[in-house]
Amino acid sequence: MTSTLVPAPRRTATPGHPPKSVRWRGPLIAWLFLAPALLLFLYFKFIPMFVGLWKSLFKVQTFLGDEWVGFQNYQTIISDSEFGAAIWHSIVLALGTTIGSIVLGLGLALLIEGPARYLWFVRTAAFLPVVTTMAAVAEVWRIMFHPADSGMLNIVIGWAGVDPQPWLASENSSLWSIMLMSIWRGTPYDMMIFLAGLVGVDRTLYEAAAVDGASTWRRLRHITLPALRPVFWILFTLAAIRGLRVFVEVYVLTNGGPNGSSEVLMTLIYKLGFQKNELGVASAGGIVLFLATLVLTVVVQALRKRQAS
Repeated sequence: MTSTLVPAPRRTATPGHPPKSVRWRGPLIAWLFLAPALLLFLYFKFIPMFVGLWKSLFKVQTFLGDEWVGFQNYQTIISDSEFGAAIWHSIVLALGTTIGSIVLGLGLALLIEGPARYLWFVRTAAFLPVVTTMAAVAEVWRIMFHPADSGMLNIVIGWAGVDPQPWLASENSSLWSIMLMSIWRGTPYDMMIFLAGLVGVDRTLYEAAAVDGASTWRRLRHITLPALRPVFWILFTLAAIRGLRVFVEVYVLTNGGPNGSSEVLMTLIYKLGFQKNELGVASAGGIVLFLATLVLTVVVQALRKRQAS
């Protein structure tokens, strides 16, 4: 009697369930592509963030060793009048820049929104300030803000019969001058976001409103603005964060002057850390700025979800 060898049954994948190697291949490839960027974020963003949080609890002494002070650096920030003024200037600049850029961006978007072929050139030209280096933009505006009668902006306003203004040279107008430049640069960015939002508005609503005899203002109020509500929330969050973290324009235009009238939180942190060598207090100021940005983002998102519900 001869024995026969029966081959073992081959394992087949369950229908509808690919093998584990296939299931892991896609996410693994995605993470491999993300790895270089994640390493850069880790090294240049997250690690310095945690180091700054740690240093904010010390009196940093480069050659003598760090001394533990706990929350004394934060108490210094809260009680220091310079920090209070810098925070107030940052809030005013953020609010003014946010409101101005959103209002002007919406107006420009409504003006150049449409299918006409020539509008691509207008949109590209209007967007150029956003892609230009901030340091170069601030330097050009610093020249334009020259307080003499021969200054470019003073010549322009002179055509309307307005006397020459000191602009950056005055404590009363330096912060407003920086706000003017920030609005000019932030408006094209908001305009492009509004243009993207206007594409999603249902055109049949405009046609129905026109048939019913609705005016342009009523169509804008009852159709366009409600449809752009999510865009408003996004732009408000981005513009407010951008306004709180302003640095280059203030540093190039006034460096916080004259007499601290345009000092913002970022420039004050820079001076404390790199000019006065008070790295512990500067780190605490950076953490306060991070917390303020985080709270602002959370509040805006909570309001947005509450209104949507």
